[in-house]
Amino acid sequence: MDKRIFVEKKADFQVKASSLVAELRHNLQLSSLKDLRLIQVYDVFNIPADLLEKAQAHIFSERVTDQVLDQIDIEKTLAASAYFAIEALPGQFDQRAASAKEALLLLGGSSDVQVNTAQLYLVNQDIAQDELAALKHYLLNPVDSRFKDINATLSPQAFVASDKTIPNLDFFASYSAEDFKAYKAKEGLAMEVDDLVFIQDYFKKLGRVPTETELKVLDTYWSDHCRHTTFETELRNLDFSQSKFQEQLQATYDKYLAMRHELGRDDKPQTLMDMATIFGRYERANGRLDDLEVSDEINACSVEIQVDVNGVKEPWLLMFKNETHNHPTEIEPFGGAATCIGGAIRDPLSGRSYVYQAMRISGAGDITTPIAETRAGKLPQQVISKTAAHGYSSYGNQIGLATTYVKEYFHPGFVAKRMELGAVVGAAPKENVVREKPEAGDVVILLGGKTGRDGVGGATGSSKVQTVESVETAGAEVQKGNALEERKIQRLFRKKEVTRLIKKSNDFGAGGICVAIGELADGLEIDLDKVPLKYAGLNGTEIAISESQERMAVV
Repeated sequence: MDKRIFVEKKADFQVKASSLVAELRHNLQLSSLKDLRLIQVYDVFNIPADLLEKAQAHIFSERVTDQVLDQIDIEKTLAASAYFAIEALPGQFDQRAASAKEALLLLGGSSDVQVNTAQLYLVNQDIAQDELAALKHYLLNPVDSRFKDINATLSPQAFVASDKTIPNLDFFASYSAEDFKAYKAKEGLAMEVDDLVFIQDYFKKLGRVPTETELKVLDTYWSDHCRHTTFETELRNLDFSQSKFQEQLQATYDKYLAMRHELGRDDKPQTLMDMATIFGRYERANGRLDDLEVSDEINACSVEIQVDVNGVKEPWLLMFKNETHNHPTEIEPFGGAATCIGGAIRDPLSGRSYVYQAMRISGAGDITTPIAETRAGKLPQQVISKTAAHGYSSYGNQIGLATTYVKEYFHPGFVAKRMELGAVVGAAPKENVVREKPEAGDVVILLGGKTGRDGVGGATGSSKVQTVESVETAGAEVQKGNALEERKIQRLFRKKEVTRLIKKSNDFGAGGICVAIGELADGLEIDLDKVPLKYAGLNGTEIAISESQERMAVV
């Protein structure tokens, strides 16, 4: 059977609703908003009748704090209120729905049971229409959510299947640079026009044109996020004369040049990346970085240390990693900040270490700026800051990670784009970690979460210039974290008998399958039909580049 379930906190536990009313009145200056009720809505499909009653009492509600409203209660409530409901866009990962479905399986439900969730907002019926519109605009982020018609017939979310036919891009045979400029803008590509011309010349030599998938994979690999275009740009003329720190900057730059010369790198391009890594190269060349672990796996910095384990010194690997999620947090603060710390955890986790401590540094504009002064096409600074804090702490708390340093900087420069940085430290016994080169015949296993449409184009999205349209059109670029799934991988990788089977590992960060698996060896064939999916309807391009979180590829 199918059933819509309405759950509301009992009067003494309506803390969230009370605080939201205060927030709305203060931020939006709503004079006609008198009261607000929050009701959690669950649409459940294909659930056996005998399981429904048990699920309502033990999964969808908490007996001490919640009450399940019957149809008569709901009809009376709706008739006496102004109301609207918000649900996740089809294809976006909904953790509440996913957790409910897993719990139903534990109670004996089948895999056919489906759950969709929504939040129903009820306000006083005499609220001014312009204030109701302002309230709805404030609460809905169109990047990941939409309004739900709570009176419509109960039916599963309609998910639009993608065209399975992957087209050949025949125009590559004849396009000029000016044509590619227009095409780049239309398709929202992250690569430059020069890159497109280069690809055109390459495929002309092959005697064919690229497919859509090939171009999207190249756009992912060549995005600033993956290729570090900005940091790899050659610097030819550096002038510090306009800086008040001219003397210090020049002295540091001269020191950099001296190190390059001593290391015999004078013929290498000067880049920001070279500047960032030169000191490590220099120290290692002079015998002062012998404890640095060197391998083909470079997902996290790894240092060899001695650990006192019950009075016995053991060789361990200590790993560090930081990750920025500025773009995702800018357009969808909760998911962006959650997957920032999740992504930082995954890198040392792919190195088979257990992450045990974190820090968070973020940057925002003035969060006291009135909501009405928010720049067009952007979310308010205080909404970004508060929601990002919830996202980070939600993920960290679910995975059990202690964050011992938190700092947010406020500066006008962060209005253009937020800074969201998570950093972690992890460790593992050295004997648990095997680093070997993959060989022909080795098996590549994809484990963890399934692949969905959420996260398609995340790497390229974070590499593009943000425009007024970004908030409305970048929905698929937002990844949704699933901390519970990552905890399973954490527990798995703490087992020596598991990790010693792994020759090489790569987490699913930017670029999805094509990058995570593609980086494991010099040549692979990937059968996309074998990839476990969250739902049907994805085409080959989406499966190849989706950055759905909490997945690991191991050899």
